[in-house]
Amino acid sequence: MIYAGIAIILAVMAAGIFMTARRNNEIRTGGIETEAVVTRSEEHISTDDEGSISAVTYTFYVTYRNQYGEEVEAKLGSGKSFDNRIGKAWDSELKEGSVVTIKYLPDKPDYVIMA
Repeated sequence: MIYAGIAIILAVMAAGIFMTARRNNEIRTGGIETEAVVTRSEEHISTDDEGSISAVTYTFYVTYRNQYGEEVEAKLGSGKSFDNRIGKAWDSELKEGSVVTIKYLPDKPDYVIMA
């Protein structure tokens, strides 16, 4: 019973990695490139079994103008297949107001990757 649960968890994780890699590749190869401004971030704190902080990562959101001139806010992905969060507390250079070059898909404008 435990092995079945572990197998299900691993299958879900593998499916997530595959879908993220596929989406990022689709944006990388067919996306539109433009400039965006970081508008906000969310901090994610991971802890180990003892409750100690093991990692701090951030999810960033940007605002950009799409091909029609409309303003869009989107989640900024790293473009990596395994993790869409960017940066660690000690090395992230992104902050509110930072200008970044992104790529997006017109039919899926709410998720972008760094170009």
